[in-house]
Amino acid sequence: MPLSVAILAAGKGVRMKSDVPKVLHTLAGRPLIEHVVNVAEALSANEIFVVYGDDGHVVRENLSHLKVNWIEQQAPLGTADAVKQLLPILNPKHHVLILYGDVPLISQETLNRLISRTPKDAIGWLTDEVSQPSDFGRIIRDSDGNPVAIVEAKDATAAQKEISEVNTGICLVPAKYLHAWIPEIKNNNKQDEYYLTDIFEMAVDHGVSITTVSPKSSLEVLGVNNNSQLAYLERVFQQQQAETYMHAGLTLLDPRRFDVRGNLVFGKDVIVDVNVVVEGEVKIGKNCFIGANVFLKNVTIGNNVVIQANSYLEEAAVGDECVVGPFARLRPGAELLNKVKIGNFVEIKKSTIGEGSKVSHLSYVGDSIIGKHVNFGAGTITCNYDGVHKATSYIEDNVFIGSNSCIVSPVTIEKNATIGAGSVITQDAPKDKLTLARARQVTVKNWKRPVKKD
Repeated sequence: MPLSVAILAAGKGVRMKSDVPKVLHTLAGRPLIEHVVNVAEALSANEIFVVYGDDGHVVRENLSHLKVNWIEQQAPLGTADAVKQLLPILNPKHHVLILYGDVPLISQETLNRLISRTPKDAIGWLTDEVSQPSDFGRIIRDSDGNPVAIVEAKDATAAQKEISEVNTGICLVPAKYLHAWIPEIKNNNKQDEYYLTDIFEMAVDHGVSITTVSPKSSLEVLGVNNNSQLAYLERVFQQQQAETYMHAGLTLLDPRRFDVRGNLVFGKDVIVDVNVVVEGEVKIGKNCFIGANVFLKNVTIGNNVVIQANSYLEEAAVGDECVVGPFARLRPGAELLNKVKIGNFVEIKKSTIGEGSKVSHLSYVGDSIIGKHVNFGAGTITCNYDGVHKATSYIEDNVFIGSNSCIVSPVTIEKNATIGAGSVITQDAPKDKLTLARARQVTVKNWKRPVKKD
């Protein structure tokens, strides 16, 4: 059947107590509504509409990459009024799947069941059995068990509030019914709103059958109304991801302390310690170990790599058999070739480190091209910025740089050169030679160390 998807996203999210529109709050690093759009796209819908409210320009600006049709609801007059905004452009031959921008865990599997089980001229409605219905609308059935109405919690009687089958709001409706019935809906309720759920009774009155389907899990239909609910769904989603990754072969030492806010691809025999965060696109080769408290963002890691605890890698590439950390930082543009060692409190930025080279302690390397088997002594840094411009240093193969040296870019240190400890190198250093650049040592006679006065 031709399918249109309408995502209702006009709610202000007052209980979030935020200036950010509710649907822009993030779950696993993505806005809530983006999760819903992704599911809609997976259904191969003919078109996707997003109905936004009076602050929707913020939503549109932040989500301009989404392939959706934006429809404004100028006043928050209820769900039926939100759908009413679609009628001028809604193809009457389509079926319309109604989703919600603040219900991010709805699954493609559940929606496919709703679509497949709903006859062509019927209405499909997603309902759920819950132990504590609270604010959900109740599904009213007749003596034969047929669904005949939905009563909102605020309008329900005491007896109706005891009903455990509730409305999720998600439904599949032939567009021709929406064209016919939405303009007839009244706001005769305590909220003075136009309820989309009124089409339930309209369908019964017109002899249109209603098919109800339940989600595989109640977690799929939980919405976000406050920060507590958002945090809860974050943990639910991360646990779901962890289970998926473990079934695919990833070893997680504690799946409760593992967050993926993007996409992770990994090889065989990868072990991940606690509190690891993955953002963006991350690829890890086989036989790797990722230590505790590691942050990975848009990173490619080769085979047989160890990333030790408390390291931070962003937009970097790590070759095979490297060791990084602990407490190391690879900034954007860092590229480690095979068998490189990056040690504790070392920062690499926009530099290539050649095969077998070592930067082991307390160093900064920026805008540099480092050859093979180079050794950086502890405390050595490249001085790549003059306050206005960045410059590049070239350090060729088999160079040894003594501790606490400064390489002032742009310079070239040629093959097999040795730089004496404590040197400030401002000119090219020739190959196979020892180069020193130190101030002359002086001992000051008759000098006394200052002392505190009482």
